[in-house]
Amino acid sequence: MVLATAAAALCAYIAPAAAGSGIPEVKAYLNGVDAHSILAPSTLFVKIFGSIFGVAAGFVVGKEGPMVHTGACVASLLGQGGSRKYRLTWKWLRYFKNDRDRRDLITCGAAAGVAAAFRAPVGGVLFALEEAASWWRSALLWRTFFTTAVVAVVLRGFMVFCRGGKCGLFGEGGLIMFDVNSAKPTYSVPDLLAVIFLGVIGGIFGSLYNYLVDKVLRTYSIINERGPSLKVLLVITISLLTSCCSYGLPWLSRCIPCPAHLEDQCPTVGRTGNYKNFQCPPHHYNDLASLFMNTNDDAIRNLFSSGSVKEFQLSTLIVFFAAIYFLGIITYGIAVPSGLFIPVILAGASYGRLLGNLLGSLSDLDVGFFALLGAASFLGGTMRMTVSLCVILLELTNDLLMLPLVMLVLLISKTVADCFNKGVYDQIVKMKGLPYMEAHAEPYMRHLVASDVVSGPLVTFSGVEKVGNILHALKITRHNGFPVINEPPFSDAPELCGLVLRSHLLVLLKGKKFARQRVMTGTEMMSRFKAHDFAKAGSGKGVKLEDIDIKEDEMEMYVDLHPITNTSPYTVVETMSLAKAAVLFREVGLRHLLVVPKTPGRPPIVGILTRHDFMMEHILGLYPHFNPHK
Repeated sequence: MVLATAAAALCAYIAPAAAGSGIPEVKAYLNGVDAHSILAPSTLFVKIFGSIFGVAAGFVVGKEGPMVHTGACVASLLGQGGSRKYRLTWKWLRYFKNDRDRRDLITCGAAAGVAAAFRAPVGGVLFALEEAASWWRSALLWRTFFTTAVVAVVLRGFMVFCRGGKCGLFGEGGLIMFDVNSAKPTYSVPDLLAVIFLGVIGGIFGSLYNYLVDKVLRTYSIINERGPSLKVLLVITISLLTSCCSYGLPWLSRCIPCPAHLEDQCPTVGRTGNYKNFQCPPHHYNDLASLFMNTNDDAIRNLFSSGSVKEFQLSTLIVFFAAIYFLGIITYGIAVPSGLFIPVILAGASYGRLLGNLLGSLSDLDVGFFALLGAASFLGGTMRMTVSLCVILLELTNDLLMLPLVMLVLLISKTVADCFNKGVYDQIVKMKGLPYMEAHAEPYMRHLVASDVVSGPLVTFSGVEKVGNILHALKITRHNGFPVINEPPFSDAPELCGLVLRSHLLVLLKGKKFARQRVMTGTEMMSRFKAHDFAKAGSGKGVKLEDIDIKEDEMEMYVDLHPITNTSPYTVVETMSLAKAAVLFREVGLRHLLVVPKTPGRPPIVGILTRHDFMMEHILGLYPHFNPHK
């Protein structure tokens, strides 16, 4: 209870963005959603300690999602040159002061988080490729691979150092977390039918899981909006419920005699392990307590264990599956750093082993391998990943012989689940209102052109603009980019010069390099600035509008915008299909797309397309008669 309250207090009062797994937020950031709090230093601090407290408190949560978020936060901190607030800065990291390089670094951080959590370096690379990154380049492949290789080397070094119990349970098991050795690498037609059935069940259970998680998250969001105290109270309530299940449900199970010829002690006393006594007579154990009263990792090892058909009763597996399924749903979304991988693996392994026990002699496969296939099917049904999950499971279990069956069950479960809803992370991104752009354009976009969705009054600046006009525009709008128009006497006719960013205008105004005459002073003005003054600011950094102090006489002065204007912005003609514009916007990773007129004799710009203009809610607000699915 104390640990649960501590984790909740950290998330509720210090960094609310640290709650949950963090993977949807990292995925949205890598898609171009620039939310500073997602990767702030305070979020990193709370994510680390909140995750430790949450797992130690006994919640049905995993550490894998929080570790992905932690890796991304560390990468972001490095990419912005450290933290000025905490006086941790490194000038040599200014190389990363742009969007693309910072995204690459955060992608490497997310891959490192998966590699560290699962001890799966190749799986980390594929996770970043398949799930996290929206833009992938060949150079990013070897960078993520190098990052995860370093993670594997460091992990191995710590494990060697921690052998013999120096660091508790950390040094045990090596890089293979759940070693599964199939007794028979062969399988028959009934086995294939069982695998197909597992895939279908995983798809159904997975889609239902995602649906219920979405409903619970929407309910929790209403509760959480009422203040941090209610967040903490909700966490305490879920903690009490989890404790009641963990300590109450084992009373429903009966005592089982310890198997003969065991190498390990039975029942296990004073440590984690396979067999828990729980009020049983000597040489007996409680199989349900052996799942509930172990660490999550040991519970998975118990379910994956081979050569032990009668270790768990059918009723035990049913009760454990129902409890984990229910607790996993209601726990995700409370104000505690929590991952989905472990609850999903536990639930899937439970019904997988249950099916293996039911088949008995009809199947050549071991019940432990059925548990692995069940975990794979549930992972595929909830997260909708295939290649990365397959490799992660192989690196987790060291069972390469059953690769075809793991591939088959993942493909089937994903296909079945896709018939009902989207993956859990995609649903959370949508539920949180993050403007995530899909890889493909929506069908209804084919019926619109770029100029149809341009909204809001267009604010433009002249190449040499009055200071007062710039300051007024910055105050009355929240735009982050403004078109710059050259007008006579700087051009024969009005023409589009380019795009200037709000952050650059703030730096320019704060520097007060103004002129009293409306003339171009670019070279002289820029000599007073340094290149890194205009670099992308990190979390909580950069010049703010409140920092600008312009005197009355300076309002009538002029400033030359040409030196800070991007003179080659991406532009599309106003009659371009909105679907094509959306694909271009996402594939290139843009924040602004300028729309220009098709015919001469008109103003040189029609408007600006931003991420908001491609969102379904905006388009259907303008054209409510459109069917979003056609």
